[in-house]
Amino acid sequence: MAQSPPTATGVLRDDPHRPVDSIGRNLGVTPEQFRACFSNVNPAPRGSLPGSDEKHANKAVLLGCLQKANPAITNDGLDRVMDRYRPGGRAAQ
Repeated sequence: MAQSPPTATGVLRDDPHRPVDSIGRNLGVTPEQFRACFSNVNPAPRGSLPGSDEKHANKAVLLGCLQKANPAITNDGLDRVMDRYRPGGRAAQ
């Protein structure tokens, strides 16, 4: 599969190090569904933290899309799964 182009900040939307199989499984969606939903998220550059507005905008996009694939996904459930796989956990958010 071809890699998606980087965002304006130079971050890969489909980071090859992001464990999409595990994240998708934990959320009850397929890896393809997770990738499709995440493709509209604008991650902060490595080594930096997103601003509050960026976090809220990204969360709204990701959660809304994922809930179309699996209505049982909650905000708290998404946070738990993403924190598990985010380098540095919740503190890195």
